[in-house]
Amino acid sequence: MSSYAVAHLDEIPEQNDGRCPYRPVRHHLGITAFGATAWTGHAAGDRIINEHDESDEPGNEELYVVMRGHAVFELDGERVDAPGGTMVFAPAGVKRTAFAEEAETTIVVVGASAGKAYTPGGWELWAPFVADYQAGKHAEVAERLRELVDSGTEYPMLVYNLACLESLTGQKEDALDHLRRALEQHDDLRNLAKTDSDLDAIRDEPAFKELVGA
Repeated sequence: MSSYAVAHLDEIPEQNDGRCPYRPVRHHLGITAFGATAWTGHAAGDRIINEHDESDEPGNEELYVVMRGHAVFELDGERVDAPGGTMVFAPAGVKRTAFAEEAETTIVVVGASAGKAYTPGGWELWAPFVADYQAGKHAEVAERLRELVDSGTEYPMLVYNLACLESLTGQKEDALDHLRRALEQHDDLRNLAKTDSDLDAIRDEPAFKELVGA
């Protein structure tokens, strides 16, 4: 059986997390070794890449490929013109953002951390929930996210965030179960759990202390 995957950009459903429209390339193609996302500015002047420097992901390196259209990058305050076909490499620590010079400009971003095995977290699927989460619609988001997790889409970040939402809505046993599953998949979440206020409702539970080593 063939194991390769092929997709045209427009076949990948577009998502929007309230910042910039994107297409979850990595998830769609089943890539597990590195992150890959396509971001689009639908109108000239739109921000395509949000300003960030990857300081929260030490060693993370990103390659930006202008797939179509024309972009302008700002890298540590320097303006870089980037017509279609341009490739821009930015290691962690470099502050970067990009804007569309033409409508429908699309940038494909490929990234991973140097010297560290890549673990897909599933942020691409969580991002559309963020606005409602921040608006305090915890029960509604928990229900929608639970459907996604139960469908078999069980990335560590999704399971961890479901645990947080269940903690916030008083579902302690479910929260502990999903937290356990998330930590089994991605041990780095253990340190986050130690200080995450979303988990305060289960923080004094013996099972929580055993899980996080508190």
